Amino acid sequence: MPINLEKERLEILKRYRKLLRTAKPFLKDDDAKQIKKAFLISAEAHKDMRRKSGEPYIYHPLAVAQICVEEIGLGTTSIISALLHDVVEDTDTTLADIEKDFGPKIASIIDGLTKISGTFEYGTSQQAENFRKMLLTLSDDIRVILIKLADRLHNMRTLSSMAKEKQLKIASETIYLYAPLAHRLGLNAIKTELEDLGLKYTEPEAFKEIANKLSVNKRNRESFVDHFIRPIKKSLDELHLNYTIKGRPKSIYSIYNKIKSSNTPFDKIYDLFAVRVVIDVPLEREKADCWEVYSIVTDHYRPNPSRLKDWVSTPKSNGYESLHTTVMSLPYGNDKEGRWVEVQIRTKRMDEIAEKGVAAHFKYKGTDTRTSQAFESWLSQVREALETNDKSQSAVELVDDIKNSLYHEEVFVFTPKGKLVVLQVGSTALDFAFEIHSEVGAKCIGAKVGGKLVPLSHKLSNGDQIEILTSSKQKPSEDWLRIVTTTKAKARIKDFIKEENKSHVIKGRDMIEHRLKILGYPSLTLEITNQLRAYYNAKDANDLFYRFGKGYVAIEQLKHWKSDKEMHERKQAEKAIQVPIVDNKSFTKEMKRVQHDRKDADILLIGEDMDKVDYTLAKCCNPISGDDVFGFVTINEGIKIHRTNCPNSPELLSRHGDRVIKAQWASQIAMSFVVDLVIRGIDRVGLVNDVTRVISDELKVNITALNIGVKDGLFEGRISLMIQDTDHLVALVGELERVAGVIEVAREE
Repeated sequence: MPINLEKERLEILKRYRKLLRTAKPFLKDDDAKQIKKAFLISAEAHKDMRRKSGEPYIYHPLAVAQICVEEIGLGTTSIISALLHDVVEDTDTTLADIEKDFGPKIASIIDGLTKISGTFEYGTSQQAENFRKMLLTLSDDIRVILIKLADRLHNMRTLSSMAKEKQLKIASETIYLYAPLAHRLGLNAIKTELEDLGLKYTEPEAFKEIANKLSVNKRNRESFVDHFIRPIKKSLDELHLNYTIKGRPKSIYSIYNKIKSSNTPFDKIYDLFAVRVVIDVPLEREKADCWEVYSIVTDHYRPNPSRLKDWVSTPKSNGYESLHTTVMSLPYGNDKEGRWVEVQIRTKRMDEIAEKGVAAHFKYKGTDTRTSQAFESWLSQVREALETNDKSQSAVELVDDIKNSLYHEEVFVFTPKGKLVVLQVGSTALDFAFEIHSEVGAKCIGAKVGGKLVPLSHKLSNGDQIEILTSSKQKPSEDWLRIVTTTKAKARIKDFIKEENKSHVIKGRDMIEHRLKILGYPSLTLEITNQLRAYYNAKDANDLFYRFGKGYVAIEQLKHWKSDKEMHERKQAEKAIQVPIVDNKSFTKEMKRVQHDRKDADILLIGEDMDKVDYTLAKCCNPISGDDVFGFVTINEGIKIHRTNCPNSPELLSRHGDRVIKAQWASQIAMSFVVDLVIRGIDRVGLVNDVTRVISDELKVNITALNIGVKDGLFEGRISLMIQDTDHLVALVGELERVAGVIEVAREE
């Protein structure tokens, strides 16, 4: 299709002018001139570049800048940074050039947004290193994270033009890291859209099914909401409050998670939407008026006392404030019974913070100390974890620690003097001790909760008042890492035991080097260290040395590693590929060599390439012919084939994208696979006989294991079967669902 350059030029100007119009209310002095300068530099730098969709590349930085202004509420510095965010990475422009034109602040932000180049030690993750680099800028400028989220949101919105394996990798990384980050920064609308778009590409069938059902139910839902809010509106009008009230469906991703976690079909999920009341009142009346609206709602509908959430009195640590209650509606339409409806009550200020998160939080900073303190508390925890992080902890571990602090509910507890302390749900008395002070945590021997003595591992509940007991003889141990939940406590415990561990690490390394020389290896190379680390499932090299130095692993065990290594090398020597495959680049290179530049040489054909490549089917998800799959290059066990919806796939795809290779089933594959099915239903006499008859007699499928249990008239069974492919599986599931009494048949995840 021919490119109309003039039409594209006019479209670029149109998008640029829209950006200026959106930003106009807060532009000062020569802001517009600086934005124009950044736009012209970006347009010139990207003039010969196009996106995968075929569009001019400049559309992307313009869109990212538009999201920053319109959807996050950022200002001039962020607009300029967003327009230039890919210039250093993709063109000859340097950070020094940016600093000369726009100053050190914008150069620093763009440095945080620019991916790390260079080589990485095998076994590390470039994605994790990039994520760490970006998080480190939290200490200086949180706008780096916000612009990166805008960048990721636009990439997700335009992901359809990418290759399928790229879609899967980017979508998995988005769900694993970026959606939780948006959640923690209070960007609710962006978090929801990232999750939904992530699901669209990782579980397309499930996404489509839920989206279609929501669309079909839309008119009934709107009619129900109108009926539900009518009496509330009447009472609010009588009070002459300035308010808006609306119903909105839950996100597709949250509905999908509820279906999956509770085994509840879509038709049985009643809280598919929430009603939100937003009032516009002065700051000093916010709390009182929110409770007055709550009183009105509960005058009309019966509340569920266990579902009242008061984040107005105590905001969440990301600054979120709102009053949530769940009430029982009256029967309406075809419903013979009422249904539970969540009602959210908040002010206009609270609503802006809930939707635009941290940007709105800084806009209102100083007007509400509780919100500021809560958010600053979390930021300081992240900074602390980043600043205390040492080289012995890999980027992958650090990212995991940070991620664990992103998505969590909170528990509100008190010191003996009544000071409020906010921790994540699941926190223990030991977490609380480290939250008070590192030295208090290190000397902690127990605690009193409500005057009663409890152990270090005691999990805290809302309202607990805790007194920490200490001893000068106490010192942290590795077991404590299994007790604590918070990033801060984990970091402090690691710091305390690191010094003690140093001697064991040195001793272990010396022992390994000495024994390797006896076994015929002249030195402990990086390659051998990585092989040993994988063989003994150690987190890193220091962990490996420590285990040997401490005596957890006997030095005699190295002879077993040597024999297993030699056996693996003999097996590998039988394959056509002789060079070790360490990532997708080395895989493609070797496959092209042995396949003589076969057109699809970068794809592993399962069933055909067994004689060339060492690969196995992953046991965590048991892929079968017909499943969407990918290959993952392990450190010590060759290539593992995983299903794209494997429980481990988000982590593998988002942390180690450079070790993911394309894989598909050979067209003429003739193999049998073990598949585990879960069958649930209502028990009756002869049910097991009917199920096994359908499987063995009618469908001629071999059963390898069968276990069925009955409780209170309901049964649940797990059956392992030999299946040829997904079509065979679908046919089998269809037949089993026709058996009288069987309600649900599902492949076990």
